[in-house]
Amino acid sequence: MPALNSSAIAWIDYDPVNRMLSITFHSGRTYTLHGVPERHYLGLLNASSAGWYFNSYLRGHY
Repeated sequence: MPALNSSAIAWIDYDPVNRMLSITFHSGRTYTLHGVPERHYLGLLNASSAGWYFNSYLRGHY
């Protein structure tokens, strides 16, 4: 599970077979998103702001 350099997101984990993305925030809350393409996992890993990427591309979409 990679750690991110983010003020909002602590950890992420991706299961490419089931296309499930788990995002754990520093608050301790974890979201599990289903049907997420791998490009969004990679985008989140490489984003200059993981919180912005989550809000723009993932939240409410999966």
